[in-house]
Amino acid sequence: QVQLVESGGGLVQAGDSLTLSCAASGRAFSTNAMGWFRQAPGKDREFVAAITRNGGYTYTADSLKGRFTISRDNAKNTVYLRMNSLQPEDTAVYYCAANGVYDLTRFSTTQGYWGQGTQVTVSS
Repeated sequence: QVQLVESGGGLVQAGDSLTLSCAASGRAFSTNAMGWFRQAPGKDREFVAAITRNGGYTYTADSLKGRFTISRDNAKNTVYLRMNSLQPEDTAVYYCAANGVYDLTRFSTTQGYWGQGTQVTVSS
């Protein structure tokens, strides 16, 4: 099994930046990609971004490109989400996820592992 633990969430002001971290542990031979989802109050889960195991390829939701950047450090077994120019609409619980896809465009529809989530709140 794979365990994912998110951290780095908090309360920030509009325009601020924040970096989330997701530490992975356990068996990972079948995990080729990791990424992030978010769920705002009263809304469905939304795909944010994904990255391949070696960090060479990324795929980010169109609405978030230019503001959100995903990266990973395999030596630390950690994936990151850098969020810039945060807005109140970005307020959500952010979840780390991992699965075995090779095509990152399919990451959001492929079952895998999930973390417990970390809350990001952006005040206006």
